[in-house]
Amino acid sequence: MNTGEDVQGLRKIIDFTRLISIFILSLHFYLCCYKAFRNWGWTAEITDRIIADISQTGLFSDLLKPKLVALLFLFISLVGNKGRKDEKIQKNAIGAYLFTGLLLYFISVFCFYLNSQAVMIAILYIGLTSLGYLLILAGGGLLSRLIRINLNSDIFNAENETFPQEERLLENEYSVNLPAIYNLKGKKRNSWINLINPFRGTLIAGTPGSGKSYFVIRHIIDQHIKKGFSMFLYDFKYDDLSRIAYNKLLKYRNNYKVKPQFYVINFEDLNRTHRCNPLDPSGMEDITDATEASRTIMLGLNRDWIRKQGDFFVESPINFLTAIIWYLRKYQDGRYCTLPHVIELMQADYDPLFAILQQQEEIKVLINPFVSAFQNKAKEQLEGQIASAKIGLARLSSPQLYYVLSGNDFTLDINNPEKPKIVCVGNNPQKLQVYGAVLSLYISRMIKLVNRKGQLKSSLVFDEFPTIYFNNMDSLIATARSNKVATALAVQDFSQLKKDYGAEQAEVITGIVGNIISGQVTGDTARKLSETFGKIMQDRESRSINSSDTSVSKSTQLDYAIPAAKIASLSSGEFVGIIVDNPDQKISLKMFHNEILNDHFAIHKEEKAYNDIPVIAKVTPEDIQENYIRIKQDIEELFKDELKKLDINIPKDESDQDNSSSDQRLVSF
Repeated sequence: MNTGEDVQGLRKIIDFTRLISIFILSLHFYLCCYKAFRNWGWTAEITDRIIADISQTGLFSDLLKPKLVALLFLFISLVGNKGRKDEKIQKNAIGAYLFTGLLLYFISVFCFYLNSQAVMIAILYIGLTSLGYLLILAGGGLLSRLIRINLNSDIFNAENETFPQEERLLENEYSVNLPAIYNLKGKKRNSWINLINPFRGTLIAGTPGSGKSYFVIRHIIDQHIKKGFSMFLYDFKYDDLSRIAYNKLLKYRNNYKVKPQFYVINFEDLNRTHRCNPLDPSGMEDITDATEASRTIMLGLNRDWIRKQGDFFVESPINFLTAIIWYLRKYQDGRYCTLPHVIELMQADYDPLFAILQQQEEIKVLINPFVSAFQNKAKEQLEGQIASAKIGLARLSSPQLYYVLSGNDFTLDINNPEKPKIVCVGNNPQKLQVYGAVLSLYISRMIKLVNRKGQLKSSLVFDEFPTIYFNNMDSLIATARSNKVATALAVQDFSQLKKDYGAEQAEVITGIVGNIISGQVTGDTARKLSETFGKIMQDRESRSINSSDTSVSKSTQLDYAIPAAKIASLSSGEFVGIIVDNPDQKISLKMFHNEILNDHFAIHKEEKAYNDIPVIAKVTPEDIQENYIRIKQDIEELFKDELKKLDINIPKDESDQDNSSSDQRLVSF
């Protein structure tokens, strides 16, 4: 009981025990230095008689035994001593006091081996022993004032925020399995990130250098090709990922029932690119396909329009481009239905252009507002409606783009069971705005063909997804699961996705994916992920220091399993995330915070042996220019043929009208 009487009683016991220690040490000095005491005149007959009786107990039979007994009583007194606690006391100082004191206390016996007078020997022996005794006493006193609980252990709460993670390897015919290692209460344990259901969407986040491609995307490419997936790969920094896909296909080609073909779309090196028409007429069944293609192109060229969809001056150019595309789709069964032909046709003068467009019944309703504005001489309104489309598409008017976009080496149905494909499309960060819109069109058309029943399992991998625009990505993730389409989206930060796609669509995309793998991210992204991962039960300690003791109270409370600050400080290769499971493969530990293990030496050795993507065709500048001129000539021939038909069909009673007026000619049609 901590009452005043108990404290006083304990203090008396300590003082008495220490007094016994001093008394035994004093008798030891008197007996072993008796000659010196007699010379000093500090002896008496009665004292000698009493001490002689005590010495017969055997306690003082040698030099070491009484010193050990005195030291024992000193330690007993120090055990019960409680000094005022001091945070500044260091363990090294206490150790120095105790070590020096014990050394002097026991080494003093060598004084008796000195060749000197008894008085001098006695002074040295008593002095050294007493000094050692006092140093031991001081060190013991400091030890009682030391705070024995380490106040600074685990200052970042690292061990307290660890939690059990999945250590089993769970595989199936679609899974991607990433080996990893994690920390649990200070111990390193092996684990696995089991993406057993990639069809529910995978979002890979991380700042540049966090390891998205090296630690995650390369494994998705490797394991999906190994398991016989067809694949569409958007390679932002071509050809980093395309080389991996090409060489993995060479390695695992025999795993496919029907060996897939490898195709590349690349606007930089035309010798190593295939040609593909994203507006292939065989894939455009009705005018809604043209509308979707038009929206993808225009929003890809003007990213700020994404947040303004529905506005008059946004929807007008989209409708106008839709009319152009669908007209070419219907003209001679799609003979000129390519994006280069669309661009060239759109650049024509309004008078002949509107004249031929009105011949197609399905697009009359689309071009009627433009024709009305033209007839009513509302030139400013008309330019506002159409010029933005013409200016945007004019950026795509280059011989290199025309060459790739006007060919037809393959179709975009990558998961066709009879003709499976691995398709890689490459971008160039320095020409992002131009290439991004065209690649967005490829992706939009490809997804419409892929997301159908009865096709092969396929994997869509988008590196730096915000650099392209695809409308309704959330619908793809939601509906493609039943069609065995696995989607992996890599982003640097959720805010980047919000900037390029708008807040609402970015919120839907990040909320609908099932698997989330994140490296180092900061700000709102880190906070949102921390809230998504939830809380775990963590230990808490409260310490109170007073003059005599240190009290500790322990409790548990729910706190974030992976705080935002920890996500913001992840090293390269460290990832946090959450995964989904299947009804037949339950995973109770879905959340993870670990370091993905890559065999760096093996990867480096494998990459050194990679084959380059082969040359597809030798393309000369003359070939490119010839194709560019031919497309322009095609549009010229189209105008000649169609306007000639219109002149023939003009009724005679109207032929005498002033045909110089373009407005009147349009009305007659």
